[in-house]
Amino acid sequence: MLKFISAVITRALFILVSLTGVWRVTWVKKDHTYWFLTFLFLPLVVEMIITLKSRKGQDYKWFSPPIFLFLISIIPSIWILELHHQQDKVRNPSGHPQCKNLDSWENLRKVITLNETLGNGNLTNYLKHFNQVLSSVCSNDWILALHQILLILLILGKWLLPLGGGVTRDELSQLLLIFVGTAADILEFTSETLSDVKENSPQLVYIILAVWTWSMLQFPLHLAVVNSKPDSEGEHGVQEMSLLTKHSTDMWSILEALFIQDGPFLVVRLTVMTYYEVFHQMLVFFAIKNFLVVILNLYRLVVLCQDTSRRVSRDSAIP
Repeated sequence: MLKFISAVITRALFILVSLTGVWRVTWVKKDHTYWFLTFLFLPLVVEMIITLKSRKGQDYKWFSPPIFLFLISIIPSIWILELHHQQDKVRNPSGHPQCKNLDSWENLRKVITLNETLGNGNLTNYLKHFNQVLSSVCSNDWILALHQILLILLILGKWLLPLGGGVTRDELSQLLLIFVGTAADILEFTSETLSDVKENSPQLVYIILAVWTWSMLQFPLHLAVVNSKPDSEGEHGVQEMSLLTKHSTDMWSILEALFIQDGPFLVVRLTVMTYYEVFHQMLVFFAIKNFLVVILNLYRLVVLCQDTSRRVSRDSAIP
């Protein structure tokens, strides 16, 4: 029963956050046809029904369909909001002075006070005024909040989802710790790099968002922690197979760093510095950080290959 409740609550939170993103898109674009984005929620609902019936709410071992479908439901909304925000910066370089930034306790208190003063009355008036309060928050704060809530919910969602078959609590704890570090790097990449976009380089926004979307595909996959171990090592063939699969999690972690996260992040930051001629201390620091991660993972790959080859040579020399 607890697994059933956890599975339903997690997917309900996914849909609620995605619905918030769609609402923001319709308000920003002033076009109610964007409500059709809610059709992207249907695969998540269908997956929930199928999983609850066939697997009693349990997730899968190597791949998490609800997290993948959650990304499908919310990423288009974030793309639309980011592109609209960049276009709005070109049209209004000075910004919107009437909006409220959530960058201090004082501004946050003003938003809360506005909600208290306008929220007196019946439910309809309260909802209308609550909508006005949410609409008064600046566009960049809205987008940043969606990025932050998305990443936090991906971590909490994976924690709340019932464990898949064969996944231990130790592996889940390692996976959640990896998710925390990954989420921090991704949020820093999008917030810092998008702030460096100049008005005359809209194509850079598409590049950054494409790399961001590609990096988010790490969350549905569990290959960096979950490993397959042979049941018996008594036979020579099984022992030989264990040598080939022994470092599978390490190899996947290296591939993630090189081709999904730090490698693409490094390419984008070098492009920003060289082609778009943007240069500041934080950009250089994070570029060096990505470069070090790439180099260290390549070094780790060489060490693993040498270790495996030595083990194979030693075992083949034994009569």
